[in-house]
Amino acid sequence: MTTFFRRLVWLLLALLPAAVRAQAPLTPAQYQQDFDYFWTTIHDNYAYFDQKQTDWARVRELYAAQLPAVGSRAQFVRLLENALNELYDNHASLSTNLPDSRRLLPSGTDVWAQYRQGKATVVAVRAGFGAERVGVRPGMEIVAVNDVPIAQAVAPLLGRSLKTVDEAAREVALNQALAGTHNTPRKLTLRAQGRLLPALYPDAPGMQLENIRYPHLLESRRLGTIGYIRINNSLGNNALIAAFDSTLDALAGTTGLVLDLRETPGGGNSTVARAIMGRFITQEQPYQRHEFVAEERRTGIRRSTLELVSGRARPYTRPLVVLVGRWTSSMGEGITIGLDAMRRAAIMGTEMARLHGAITSFRLPNSDFGFHIPTERLYRPDGLPREDFVPAELISTTGPGATDAPLEKALQHLRSAAKP
Repeated sequence: MTTFFRRLVWLLLALLPAAVRAQAPLTPAQYQQDFDYFWTTIHDNYAYFDQKQTDWARVRELYAAQLPAVGSRAQFVRLLENALNELYDNHASLSTNLPDSRRLLPSGTDVWAQYRQGKATVVAVRAGFGAERVGVRPGMEIVAVNDVPIAQAVAPLLGRSLKTVDEAAREVALNQALAGTHNTPRKLTLRAQGRLLPALYPDAPGMQLENIRYPHLLESRRLGTIGYIRINNSLGNNALIAAFDSTLDALAGTTGLVLDLRETPGGGNSTVARAIMGRFITQEQPYQRHEFVAEERRTGIRRSTLELVSGRARPYTRPLVVLVGRWTSSMGEGITIGLDAMRRAAIMGTEMARLHGAITSFRLPNSDFGFHIPTERLYRPDGLPREDFVPAELISTTGPGATDAPLEKALQHLRSAAKP
């Protein structure tokens, strides 16, 4: 026993320096190396600089000047968060966050706003979440967040490197202010029809947006002779393929189908997307075009590819409606434009998340986290940028929320299509 414990002590002593080193702050040189890697990687690979007012060289000047004051992981994370925010791109993010980091858009928010006639106006509310529950509705004007007038709340979230503050930058900053942080419950002051409303608390009684849970990968039911499938933010889970297949098989005898993608803010992967689309076609077809901007930037030679989707067993060939909205994001948007391009579905709802491109993940050489940025541009096969797609049938979601107007419209469309 004595020998065993002696060996154990020596083993622990041998392992201790490695553990201590792992927990120790990085050196100034390591922070500098990680920042340089971060800046250069984005400079070389980010696919949407031409659509931004960001002066990326100015970003390097602004944030490199702050590096000497960085002495902890938390300080470095905050510096990179602020630097990345200069892109005002909701598809760019770090793989880590702090307790007081801003919630990600759109997955971490339950209300979306735009400036309409100079006023910050709610345009969409996420079904089933706190904002809807406390009475936030499209058309309401946002007056203040946590007692800070909305103009003052938005100003610090606008990039410092911008050559001019464009509409897109203002919209991102507005929605960041509206989403709030992970650790601070929101108090919203709103105005409706010229009348100031009592304060609303969408995060009460708990921070639901930090603890989102779904009972199942998807939900389904029959609405008369019409089938309905709702994807519960599971497009990144390969287990959805089998669940979707069995659900669609059970609805094979319906006269039409509604595929509801309005709760897919977390994106997903193309394997799941192609599996879903493949159940609605009988022959291989293109559904999305990719453009590799970094390669063209390096070589001067443009490169693009068409991604195909193949038909799968037991195709569902009856009429199909896809419902989309502000929380239809990334891969959900890809499925939408794909089914639209293949003329396989009627698309109904509102504007989607309009996320840019396909992301690539990179890891910092010294820090224990990475970052994700759009590196490929994505288009419908005919050349329409994915982020510019709008449903042919836009459906207003104003009102108290008792009636699901887009779903009712979809059912009406499918009933008409089923008539002889």
